[in-house]
Amino acid sequence: MGENGRNSGNSGNSETKIPTGERIVRAAVSLLEEGGREAVSTRAVSAAAGVQPPAIYRLFGDMRGLLDAVAEYGMADYLRVKTTRERLPDPVDDLRRGWDLHIDFGLAHPALYTLMYGDPRPGERSPAARKADAVLLGLVERVAEAGRLRLGVERAAHMIHSASCGVTLTLLSAAPEERDPDLPRLTREAVLAAVTTDGGGASGTGTRPGPGDGAGGTSPVSHAVALRTAVSRLDVLSPGEAALFAELLDRIARSEG
Repeated sequence: MGENGRNSGNSGNSETKIPTGERIVRAAVSLLEEGGREAVSTRAVSAAAGVQPPAIYRLFGDMRGLLDAVAEYGMADYLRVKTTRERLPDPVDDLRRGWDLHIDFGLAHPALYTLMYGDPRPGERSPAARKADAVLLGLVERVAEAGRLRLGVERAAHMIHSASCGVTLTLLSAAPEERDPDLPRLTREAVLAAVTTDGGGASGTGTRPGPGDGAGGTSPVSHAVALRTAVSRLDVLSPGEAALFAELLDRIARSEG
């Protein structure tokens, strides 16, 4: 009776087989995409998911917990693309592509993006935001390992994140016909020129050498940053030596700017 029972019984059987928490999150995502943050109320979500309102608080603690789960669910495909896509040979070009994916995602999912980045909570980062931060950090570390980062990895990542979020939110705040289509590219190249050295990437838009760069477009700071990313893999140093070496390299990295 298995298959026949499923096909001849309640039409909602397939929906009820989905875990309650996932049903609630899916309903909230749909409401968010259709009506924005204001549409995601306890009453609306519980009605759309076919549950009683207390189920939301039992599973997510409060609406903030549900919204964090919504952001993580909505970001899943985007993060999957960023983490599984084929890497470009030039790490700076790869960082460019990551920037473009970030902007494209924000413009395609304005309500979800605004939920993640338009309502910051001091000292708190949602699970989705932390995962996105880790992806960006990986892209920047790859640039550092190639000896092409002017600044420390974390500072460079913060600059790129701040600029890309600012550009996306600026575009979202304007009517589509009033948006400057060149703003993402111009801002991207200005930021990359500030944090990376020239390597003549495949994009043909390599960054210009900075005042402290040598003939090959690299500086002592770039070399220090590259070496800093490798410290944790150096098994010839004791833990104490590695910590001291890392501290000295961090000091050199912070000397830029």
